[in-house]
Amino acid sequence: MNAPFLHVALAGNPNAGKTTLFNHLTGSRQHVGNYPGVTVEKKEGSLLHAGQDIRVVDLPGTYSLTAYSVEELVARDYLVNERPDVVVNIVDAVNLERNLYLTCQFLELGVPLVIALNMVDAAEKRGISIDAAELSRLLGAPVLPIVARSGQGVQELLNAVVAVSQQQEHPPTLLRYGSDIDQALRDVVPLIEENSLLADSYPPRWTALKILENDEQIISRVLRADAALGRRLNKHLRNTLDAYPEAVIADHRYGFIKALLRQGVVTRIFDEDRLYASDKIDKVVTHRLLGPLLMAAILFGLYSFTFGLSGFFVEFLEGVFEALGALADSVLPDGPLKSMLIAGVIDGAGGVLGFVPIIMFMFFGIAILEDSGYLARVAFMMDRIFHFFGLHGSSVMPFIISGGIAGGCAVPGVFAARTLRSPKERMATLLTVPFMNCGAKLPVLTLVIGAFFADHQALYMLAATVASWTIALLAAKFLRLTVLRGESTPFVMELPPYRFPTLRGLLTHTWERTWQYMKKAGTVILGISILLWAMMTYPGLPAAEVEKFAARRAASGSAELTQQIEREQAEAGLRHSVAGRIGMTLEPLSQWAGFDWRANIALVGGFAAKEVILSTLGTAYSLGETSPEEAAPLKERLKADPRWTSASALAFLAFIMFYAPCFVTVVAIAKESGSWKWAVFSIGFNTLIAYSLAVLIFQAGLLLA
Repeated sequence: MNAPFLHVALAGNPNAGKTTLFNHLTGSRQHVGNYPGVTVEKKEGSLLHAGQDIRVVDLPGTYSLTAYSVEELVARDYLVNERPDVVVNIVDAVNLERNLYLTCQFLELGVPLVIALNMVDAAEKRGISIDAAELSRLLGAPVLPIVARSGQGVQELLNAVVAVSQQQEHPPTLLRYGSDIDQALRDVVPLIEENSLLADSYPPRWTALKILENDEQIISRVLRADAALGRRLNKHLRNTLDAYPEAVIADHRYGFIKALLRQGVVTRIFDEDRLYASDKIDKVVTHRLLGPLLMAAILFGLYSFTFGLSGFFVEFLEGVFEALGALADSVLPDGPLKSMLIAGVIDGAGGVLGFVPIIMFMFFGIAILEDSGYLARVAFMMDRIFHFFGLHGSSVMPFIISGGIAGGCAVPGVFAARTLRSPKERMATLLTVPFMNCGAKLPVLTLVIGAFFADHQALYMLAATVASWTIALLAAKFLRLTVLRGESTPFVMELPPYRFPTLRGLLTHTWERTWQYMKKAGTVILGISILLWAMMTYPGLPAAEVEKFAARRAASGSAELTQQIEREQAEAGLRHSVAGRIGMTLEPLSQWAGFDWRANIALVGGFAAKEVILSTLGTAYSLGETSPEEAAPLKERLKADPRWTSASALAFLAFIMFYAPCFVTVVAIAKESGSWKWAVFSIGFNTLIAYSLAVLIFQAGLLLA
């Protein structure tokens, strides 16, 4: 007895040769009717291939799966509701770029797909040669060249159809659409997943894309519980991008296709005058030699812009917080409350807020690079390097999201790695994205660089960016050669067209990211700062020690000597605190990297969140001061401390950049990897690398001094 019939749907653009292929396959074994409820013609037929009964349905021609017409709605609903065993996408080889737009949507929908590359004979006559094997490798779906009119390649096509029908899983391909669209998708997908009505219909991410594309049929069907959500998302994106989301999504899909075709898929002689403006720019921007040099110049310009324009505002805020400290000291009575407000709040969390201008200017510059489309070119260029280090090209975006340029966050970078198909490449990406200089590290890097290398801030920040990429890639190479050994998979990066960023979009991006930083400083960092203040204050000196210091002050003969005794008492109290004891316990190990016990306290706090390093240093040095009136900015206090040198500062920078991820990132790694084992491994692996580098830098500095 023959196996049950195989259900195959033919889909493609109008005039791609779909009906010709249908007629060739089914011959006289076909009939015509209408789809239920509509007047659109429905063609069905059957054939026998290799003992397998195949039922073929010729879907209406469509350019997209977004339902702008009845034909498109019929084609889409048929694919989702009838769930054919295989979808054969007929693609016109002469107009490959336009036809692959529909292919991208099939891949995103996650249907079992076979691509029939039709009219290859006509393409050859026009001087177009298409590498079907390479196209298949990059798309992750079989691509069979055919000539439907003559039947050339049809038997091989049917063989591929039978083979695909026997595959168990067909995971959807996840394209990237830029930070705004991707963030919107991350926001709406959980809401869709929670709706039981949608569990058996469209994939949640695909549904979210349709909402952003303003697909009325999907919105009315899916978002009855919250019909305003789609409108809110669209309004936000229009305000941010000065463009409708559906236009941005279309641009990114075509960018994906253009990038794909550049991977040696299509060979032909191009007329130079026919190149689009983006193509002409890309000939320079993505050039093998000029591209990286231009990228380095742009990054150096970004950092020069940031530090050059933010200096005045940083100094102004430093003065504001100094004045607040002096005011609090003058109006509040001595006691724990006064100490907490000055050392824990003003010098702790306030020190983090003092770097808001730098963060703001940095985010503004990054928004320009992102909105213009340049960051996608950075990813495209970095792919050549990533393959050498055993990573997938799609790992570029998680790296950039995590702070590969500056100012990102490792948590969304970790989540972005879920688009990688290879489990080992995905794991290698999860474990190395925390090496990027996220927005939490920037204020600390800025503080140390500003204190010890003020004359070359932009250069040192550029060096820090290069170092973060270098160490991350070397770590990835080590992992891919040891615990995560395996082959690299192919990569296609979408290249959106260049756009002129809108001022409104730039300001929106800058404010949103800066506000997130400020909220974190005013909530999480404030709470941790107060907790660490308590750890650096209690249990306090024993009564006998306090009496000894009091006797020494009483016997001192000058105000200067009294202040010196008060400093010694403050430092002794800090050493005797819970945090001080932890710092001193670690000092025998940390001294090899040039860190004293106060730096250790800050680094331990940094396990919670990297911004805490800054606030903890501010609190630690504040508790060692005699009075706020005499307290200089933290940058000046570090410079004045003889235990801090250029070598120890560089070692401190290296350790901050590469040691254990913050707690939230560790949780994200555990969630995405499915095991706390990898999260704990990340803490130990990263910290070992950071400590080794710090020791190497500090000891080399001592030898060269």
